[in-house]
Amino acid sequence: MIQLRHACLATLAVILSTSVNAAEVNASASYVLTLGGINIAAMTVDLEDDGSRYSLDLSANVAGLGTLVASGTAKATSVGRSSGRNLMADKFGLETRANGESFNVDVSFAGRDVSAFQVQPPIIDNYDRVPLERRHLTGVSDFLSTFVLKGNGLDKSLCQRQARIFTGVERFDIAMSYAGDDEATSPRTGYQGPVVLCTVNYDPISGHFTSSDITTYLAESNRIIIWYAPLLETGYFIPYRVLLGTNMGDLSMVLTKLTQ
Repeated sequence: MIQLRHACLATLAVILSTSVNAAEVNASASYVLTLGGINIAAMTVDLEDDGSRYSLDLSANVAGLGTLVASGTAKATSVGRSSGRNLMADKFGLETRANGESFNVDVSFAGRDVSAFQVQPPIIDNYDRVPLERRHLTGVSDFLSTFVLKGNGLDKSLCQRQARIFTGVERFDIAMSYAGDDEATSPRTGYQGPVVLCTVNYDPISGHFTSSDITTYLAESNRIIIWYAPLLETGYFIPYRVLLGTNMGDLSMVLTKLTQ
């Protein structure tokens, strides 16, 4: 279960992205997640920004898939400053519930540095867990605000990004690269129009388990792709689709509804 939680954190980290203007924003995006073509979760992300402060709220209901994915719920929040080129979190929180058990993470930031964090129940530092070091907790962001990307338009500059992410459990880096332009045409989704494709590379730094097959797979994968779409007329750009190839089938997230 610990490695599954770590994988969920990393996957969420790969999955979530957006971009914003100084104008006031109050929008909601709904997604469906599938694994190997089977629906496993429904997720909603609410975004508010008054031009200087933002809040992101994610909620997910996981239906589960046999022994591969446990059914339950997940909630994540990020709040902080939005007036700069990138969102800067002050606080991040995560709560998951599955099989009668709960898991909670709270992280506080001072600028780009972690000032405090707490995990309940605590992660046991087994022999194969890479130790978190103090130097790993500077110049970082949480995984929700990191992927709220500010840009000048729907072009390849959205994909030219690097980030250092701390989830409260793990420290990892991501590097995004431009892969091409496309057109979203399906009438069953929440958006039709131009999109930009970005590939994502995942580099684990610390807090992960060296014996984790999922961490190793993510680090070696060359098939993590995000399609970005504009969030209505707000100046944000959000994931229209996310695709992560796994040895259990494709993990996919698709936008199903968009409201403001």
